[in-house]
Amino acid sequence: MDILSLFVVVPVLTIIALVFTKGLKQARLVSMVGSMVQLGMAINLVFAYFKERAINDGIMVFTKDVVWFEQFNIHYAIGVDGISVALLTLTAIVVLAGVFISWKMPDLPKEFFISLLILATGVYGFFISIDLFTMFVFYEIAVIPMYLLIGIWGSGPKEYSAMKLTLMLMGASAVLLVGVLGIYFNSNADGGALTFNILEIAQVNIPIEAQKLFFPLTFIGFAVLGALFPFHTWSPDGHASAPTAVSMLHAGVLMKLGGYGVFRIAMFLLPAGAVHWSWFFIILAAIGVVYGAFGAIRQTDLKYINAYASVSHLGLVLFALLTLNKIAWNGAIIQSLSHGLLTAMFFALIGMIYGRTHTRDINKLGGLMKVLPFIGAIYVITGLAYLGLPGFSGFVAEMNIFVGAFQNPDMFHRVLTILAVSSIVVTAVYILRLVGKIMMGPLANEEFKDLPKATWFEKTGILLLLIPIVAMGVAPLWLSDMIMASLEPFIKGVL
Repeated sequence: MDILSLFVVVPVLTIIALVFTKGLKQARLVSMVGSMVQLGMAINLVFAYFKERAINDGIMVFTKDVVWFEQFNIHYAIGVDGISVALLTLTAIVVLAGVFISWKMPDLPKEFFISLLILATGVYGFFISIDLFTMFVFYEIAVIPMYLLIGIWGSGPKEYSAMKLTLMLMGASAVLLVGVLGIYFNSNADGGALTFNILEIAQVNIPIEAQKLFFPLTFIGFAVLGALFPFHTWSPDGHASAPTAVSMLHAGVLMKLGGYGVFRIAMFLLPAGAVHWSWFFIILAAIGVVYGAFGAIRQTDLKYINAYASVSHLGLVLFALLTLNKIAWNGAIIQSLSHGLLTAMFFALIGMIYGRTHTRDINKLGGLMKVLPFIGAIYVITGLAYLGLPGFSGFVAEMNIFVGAFQNPDMFHRVLTILAVSSIVVTAVYILRLVGKIMMGPLANEEFKDLPKATWFEKTGILLLLIPIVAMGVAPLWLSDMIMASLEPFIKGVL
């Protein structure tokens, strides 16, 4: 079997094995082993990718094409470049960390881990697909389990949050489907057969008017999942009601499908549409960056703070892509990876704090560093990384985004870049305020003085996320070079 199909097959085999488990111990053991295999596959893919790139200069490597539905020329077509490889690795890391953080899942553990791995299967399939229809199918597989994961295992107004998230994302999927079909029915403009293959469509001169018509549909269809303002409102509610591991996968992995789809589909296949509409959508993205930061500063619930911070930081991904600048694009991909790791770690830490104190209200927390030294220290480190401290992944991403965006010589882009940069100041305010409020000072509640320390499985999940955050910050060039090389075909088509 080819190296990429394993990313779909192994999670499916893990799900089948989970069906026959009994009790929490068996379910988490099978999930852990399956997720560790997936991470091992992702690490192996990184090394195999560099080896293959030495002899293969194609846009995609490890490609495979099998006819799925011949009448409409639908294929199971797969392949990866450096961007896909990086996001597959991110997914494997977050999934395994989520399994460790959910080690003591009390209710329906088998069903929980099955739903979690169905979501992961959809994400893996989405990142390896180079056929639009196949990619859309995996997109739906990734999104649908969120309703169950929040509606069954969530907290607070979980039914409302699950339904709101599902309706918003299904509405976006309907818009996206129209955009995908618009691309498909214009894929024979040069006289060939209709095709869903991304690489084949990229060689076709889709009519300019068709690009202008279908770009906003395709962009919005994906960007809603990337928390584009004003379509972001499903995200904070979904995060706040989701169980910890689901919040980790939701923000750390699932929302990355939005930016990836915008880049891989909307901008690559409809470049004239991207140029025509970029001025409008970049305004929305810039508003989202600032709005998310100010939204976070007003919250008192730990999960809502991180949810609005995610809206802001993911807005930077869309903002960078819409600047149509190579350096900013590089920053957008690194920001996707950095945000995925950092926000997953924040949600993991929030879950660990809530599990011990039974509150997420920052006004009821304080002095936790004294009783939870490991959790407190990692929370401080994560906060500093989130606000862009040098030495961590966030700094590398934001430097590329803002330097690249400011290279646009016109006043319009520079003013919007300055507006987006201002979000850094707001981010620093709410992060430092948050750290000082809940970690420093006297213990807020005497009942907290005997809180249990972090367990081995919680520490393992945290370290899985922390190590790549530091590695990306200290030695970013290998990752940046891999991404830059993969950007070249897209730059030729759009810039």
